[in-house]
Amino acid sequence: MDPRTTVVMMTRDRRAQLLTSLAHLSALPERPPIILVDNGSTDGTAAAVRAAHPEVSLVEPGRNLGAGARNLGVQLASTPCVAFSDDDSWWAPGALGRAAEHFDACPRLAVLAARTLVGPQERLDPVSVAMAASPLPVAADLPGPSVLGFVACAAVVRRRAFLQAGGFSPVIFFLGEEAVLAQDLAAAGWGLSYADDVVAHHHPQPGADRRGRRQLQARNDVLSAWLRRPLPVALRHTAAALRDGDARPSVPELARRLPAALRTRRRLPAEVEAQVRLLETSGG
Repeated sequence: MDPRTTVVMMTRDRRAQLLTSLAHLSALPERPPIILVDNGSTDGTAAAVRAAHPEVSLVEPGRNLGAGARNLGVQLASTPCVAFSDDDSWWAPGALGRAAEHFDACPRLAVLAARTLVGPQERLDPVSVAMAASPLPVAADLPGPSVLGFVACAAVVRRRAFLQAGGFSPVIFFLGEEAVLAQDLAAAGWGLSYADDVVAHHHPQPGADRRGRRQLQARNDVLSAWLRRPLPVALRHTAAALRDGDARPSVPELARRLPAALRTRRRLPAEVEAQVRLLETSGG
């Protein structure tokens, strides 16, 4: 067993997919400890996991914490590194060992974004393509291209840096929660990097509610802007959401969460804001 990395997963009402992902993770040569946080499943997930995977540390907070489930899992982990998986993703054999080596060699590294292969066809995720071509300046003390974002289910974090930054914001709750955390880590001087030699597999469920996800993403984009971006940027994101007919149903929930965003609002340092703008103008 490699003592450097714990896998933290979150799940909610996707028992069959979860059991498949756990089978892949439990078979890894690294034999990482696995912490599973169940976000209030009602489909028998907990009983199924206890029966099929007694080696997994199952945590049941009794309600849906959203991405905050990962925060809880990281708090409970005791290893220097934490690799995230969702109930539809897992790590390739050897990937976690290579990731740990990168963290050992790069003390400033806080997040390692993996090359992600999607579905049974193992298509390269377009996000991985974009990260590999990141326009951000190359940092000599990082193992690959510098990035200012990541996909949580295919990322490894330095536990200490993650906890220092406060983890994922409860204001965002779920979907797009990575953006604010990435910005906070960069603001604190940590590095985020893409690594082509660390591989994750992602098998998203077909037939997902794309319109519902778009509404949720639109809401969270606005909240993220109010949390960390300059006022004109936050107002621009808000106006765009109000004009978007598909996003408009998210406005009541946006209004409910906005006071919490304003209470925890903190402007990014100028150099990090400049990096965010560079990524926006380059389409990265």
